[in-house]
Amino acid sequence: MAEKQNQIKNSTSSLPRFDDFLLNLQTNNYSQETIYNYERDLDVFIRFLTESRFEFEQITKTTILNYKAYLISRDRKTAKEKLSEKKLGSYSINRMLSSLRSYLRFLIEMDYNVPVPPESVKLMKTEKKHPQVAELPELIKLIEAPNQFEKNKLVILRNRAILEVLFSTGMRISEVTNLKRNQIDNSGRIFIMGKGKKERFVYLTQRAYEHLQSYLKTRSDSLPYLFIPYSGLNNPKRDKKISPNYLQERIKRYREYLGINVPTSAHSLRHGFATY
Repeated sequence: MAEKQNQIKNSTSSLPRFDDFLLNLQTNNYSQETIYNYERDLDVFIRFLTESRFEFEQITKTTILNYKAYLISRDRKTAKEKLSEKKLGSYSINRMLSSLRSYLRFLIEMDYNVPVPPESVKLMKTEKKHPQVAELPELIKLIEAPNQFEKNKLVILRNRAILEVLFSTGMRISEVTNLKRNQIDNSGRIFIMGKGKKERFVYLTQRAYEHLQSYLKTRSDSLPYLFIPYSGLNNPKRDKKISPNYLQERIKRYREYLGINVPTSAHSLRHGFATY
């Protein structure tokens, strides 16, 4: 670590109170690796100022914009004085900008007159990573998995109905496990109280409705919840319902049985609903 820090000491020494900044990180129990990352990130900023022939005291908001453009381009130099071979991703750029922002905030805490406020260092928008979704044939196999892998007929009908409801409506797993019989009407419309107590309706496909009815025909109990566990049915409690953890575990198990490599959870079924 000492060798790493010595490699960039000369560059960063031109930043005002930089040693105090590093000392502040040390006294706040930052790891040596984290401190080195701050030093390396700020070294890139110093190289930018040197190439642009700017002194720290001459920095303006336009300078910050130019620095962001410098980080995005392939013309920037790395900490080892080499031209970059590839573009930085938005997360790496934001880390460098955050390091500069932290340094400016430290200077203000030390009553140093900074040329630009830390808030002028705006972070980039990051690319939203969309979750991988299994192909439609794989999703269909997953939905039909209870027929293949469950032995208890009641469990087969119940779990198949659950997966059909999840895929056809895009409901959250907690919403499905909390469903009560009186939330569904004869047309296949489901009344839901969602997040923030917002009311909405979702509609079952004909296929999902038929599987749900096949399951409900096996129910002779008067329990209010739509999907109930079959162990401990003699328990007099009326708040029996399957748990979200059980459903997540069964979906994971079905995926393993089917050899589906794409992570396929109840959430991905919802995403599949939106995709297909």
